[in-house]
Amino acid sequence: MLSSRIVRAAPLRTAALAVRRLPLIQTRTFLPESMVGRAKLDEKYPDSDYPKLTAAEDPEMNGGYINPPRVKRQFRDPHADWWDKQERRNLGEPVHEDNDILGIFSTYEYTWISPGKGLAQIGAFIVVFLGVVFTVKQVYPDRVSYPREFEGGLVRELGGEGAIRARVEGDEDP
Repeated sequence: MLSSRIVRAAPLRTAALAVRRLPLIQTRTFLPESMVGRAKLDEKYPDSDYPKLTAAEDPEMNGGYINPPRVKRQFRDPHADWWDKQERRNLGEPVHEDNDILGIFSTYEYTWISPGKGLAQIGAFIVVFLGVVFTVKQVYPDRVSYPREFEGGLVRELGGEGAIRARVEGDEDP
């Protein structure tokens, strides 16, 4: 009885779901157009105060933002009287648009050695290391990888006559 009711109710459920389906076009908001429409946005936020610059007037195309020189904060004087001593900048100072790269917490630049000299030092290390390895190989005696021989083959020590015995002098070479 109950199973037949469930079987009969299934088509009704699917039909009800089909009726309640949302439209294919998504509505972004339920507020009326008079509150969030383009005319209302232009009224609230006019573009008249935003400068309209040509490509010649604004070559960096950043809206006329005064970009300070590209100097990494690491290279600024650490003992100067900065307002923000950790970041080495003063109050009201414009921030460069690449501040994430030029900030004090970005990757440290190692400037005390040139790349050529660094490569020469790495090469010298490799040559010295391989030289030491070669010298040790030539001087150090090679270990004989040959099994030891025992008197009597350690028959008694390994468990008696039926046990596998150790190597005895005179056995054939492995």
